[in-house]
Amino acid sequence: MKKNSILYLGITCAVLITGCKVPFNVQKSENKNVPSTYPIASKDSTNSAILKWRVFFTDSNLIALIDTALKNNQELNIILQEINIANSEVLARKGAYLPYLGIGGGTSLEKSALYTRNGAVDDGTNIKSGQKIPDPLSNFALYGNLNWEIDIWKKLRNSKKSAVYKYLASIEGKNFMVTNLVSEIANTYYELIALDNQLEILKNNLKIQEEALAIVKIEKQTAVVTELAVKRFEAELFKNKSHIYSIQQKIIETENKINFLVGRFPQPIKRNSNNFINFIPYTVKSGLPSQLLQQRPDIKQAELGLLAAKLDVKSAKAAFYPSLNISAFTGLQAFQLLYLTTLPQSLFYVLGGDLLVPLINRTAIKSLYYSANAKQIQAIYNYERTVLNAFIETANQISNIDNLQKSYNLKNQQVETLIQSVNISINLFKSARADYMEVLFTQRDALEAKMELVETKKQQFNASINLYRNLGGGWK
Repeated sequence: MKKNSILYLGITCAVLITGCKVPFNVQKSENKNVPSTYPIASKDSTNSAILKWRVFFTDSNLIALIDTALKNNQELNIILQEINIANSEVLARKGAYLPYLGIGGGTSLEKSALYTRNGAVDDGTNIKSGQKIPDPLSNFALYGNLNWEIDIWKKLRNSKKSAVYKYLASIEGKNFMVTNLVSEIANTYYELIALDNQLEILKNNLKIQEEALAIVKIEKQTAVVTELAVKRFEAELFKNKSHIYSIQQKIIETENKINFLVGRFPQPIKRNSNNFINFIPYTVKSGLPSQLLQQRPDIKQAELGLLAAKLDVKSAKAAFYPSLNISAFTGLQAFQLLYLTTLPQSLFYVLGGDLLVPLINRTAIKSLYYSANAKQIQAIYNYERTVLNAFIETANQISNIDNLQKSYNLKNQQVETLIQSVNISINLFKSARADYMEVLFTQRDALEAKMELVETKKQQFNASINLYRNLGGGWK
């Protein structure tokens, strides 16, 4: 008997050890190191990302548009519902490791065959002398039951914590969406203002070209130039008049892009486009690269996703270990309603516990463990990619702002020079000291330079707004 007990104990231990054995899998640690400074930025830790967007942007019309978008944008509202879904998942995971308690009642009718165990027993007499158990036998019950998996290895609690991290990640995803939405509206708003100014430049240039055409026609009457000169000036005038409608169409499309972002049907966009060329782009302080880890919502989202993935691995790993389940069942039961409340005769209860160890055919839990581990490694790469992308985006915009300022200064000098050249070419043409083609080409160059100057100004605003976004600003 003693040998049998020892053998039984040995088999039990072997089963538990085999069941608890976790398959080996490759692990990877994330790299959280970032450069100490940006390539061409100062070491000043002042960071514009801490500014709320209401403080960063100063145009009241733009602020009103962003306000409307944060209330009505459909894509943002879809993400808000995803947050609610993630919150519900947290509640579901929390409920999984709490005891389950339920109550119920029921009734049934049973007829056993006489030549069976139940039938032979039922053929006996009842407790009261001379009274048989009813046949067929009714059954009435009122009961409560409790089921509880004891979370020994924190499998259920880790699963719940993972859901919490995913919920927090969904909030950061919403913040990242807000950041992009704010910057997209601001960029589109200044694109619209730039188009207004280009349209105004084109209209003013048409007046100059019309005056030049009138001069050429007079010169043609005096045989200074031929009909060819008149036709060349007319063709240039028609080309620029046609360009007006192209810009007007772009204005309509840009207005409607903003209307879509703010969640409303087409309507004019209120804005102040006067003297855009003298607008000063927003000043953005880049701070230090390490601040990206705290400010950028997409980095925080990736980090929370990584924490959730690590907990999912722990939860999947715990599936290899024994699980302990406790169940209890108690209530009142009788074959007649009259006896249902007769105590203690109608009282019954069941109390049990199960210790389950996965032993054979563990393919399912192995695959879940391998899948969770692969998703963790995937989350690490995603985190590293997000940090790298954030640093490169920011460094690019810092460089872009610097180069655009230098480019703007040179283009501004080009425009001033060409404006003077237009006046000089017309005066020389009037005195027959310049060819009409020189006048035509000078006017064309001046128009293109003015349009490019406005485009560069728009790009300066876009670069400032994008840097503010890339630093993690715009969601507060």
